[in-house]
Amino acid sequence: MDPSLRAELAVLLDAEVVAWKPLSGGDVATTIRVVLDDGRTVVAKTHRDPPPGCFLTEAESLRWLRAARAVNVPEVIAVQDGRAPADTGPTAILVMSWVEAAGWGVADEEGFGRQLAALHRAGAPHFGRIDRRPTTSRQLPNDPVDVWTEFFAEQRLRPLARLGRDAGALPDAVVAGVERVADHLGRYAAGNQPPSRLHGDLWAGNRLVDSAGRSWLVDPAAHGGHREFDLAMMRLFGGFGEAAFAAYAEAWPLADGWQERVSLHQLAPLMSHAIRFGGGYINATAEAVSRLI
Repeated sequence: MDPSLRAELAVLLDAEVVAWKPLSGGDVATTIRVVLDDGRTVVAKTHRDPPPGCFLTEAESLRWLRAARAVNVPEVIAVQDGRAPADTGPTAILVMSWVEAAGWGVADEEGFGRQLAALHRAGAPHFGRIDRRPTTSRQLPNDPVDVWTEFFAEQRLRPLARLGRDAGALPDAVVAGVERVADHLGRYAAGNQPPSRLHGDLWAGNRLVDSAGRSWLVDPAAHGGHREFDLAMMRLFGGFGEAAFAAYAEAWPLADGWQERVSLHQLAPLMSHAIRFGGGYINATAEAVSRLI
């Protein structure tokens, strides 16, 4: 561990670092398991080139999800904003309680499905975020609005379409198709839903499962949104058992036609991955668009 980071952690946590281990996973931040001389084990995240307030946003997201008392979320222990590499000043650091992960094979999928439904039911005052902080690696806007179609069109689909076009990551025909989807969101009968409290980036890598089978949510891009979005994200990359979806549906059934809207809700994460990684995600985005227009 860099001596300056070790010193900053000592000040933040009022304890000396006695052991540490870098953890795998995560392609944005560096994650470290830290043992302190007061007996605590915590996890610390740092960032070499942080967007402004990135860990402040993540900390507030974790606290907001945790406040619902619906699903397990690590406790935020300390957070500080940080510098870009060319600047001087404190390092961007987020410190959370440690969760000893045991692997998905022991997951209580039914319990997680019920907990996710309860999290969504906790609701949000608006679509977006009251603090307006951007989220995800694309720094997508989260200005609070009262209508889902406006939120999804103007703060997810259109910004990502522009990013994809400007980066040369998405073909013109795909960008035009996304714009058509954004123009006509009302036709998908996905509106008229109150804003739900979403994790916002719910792929399997952002769920930890402890030895008791309990699920813990980490690395959120939390905001008020359409509850089908989290569920569509879960289906996009796999890693969640069908028992979780069944338990969710039993706890809070989805509106009719949700199956036809899965591609709609997967469109934003597919575009984000196409912009970042290219490859098969470009074709997957094109296919999703073709199913919608």
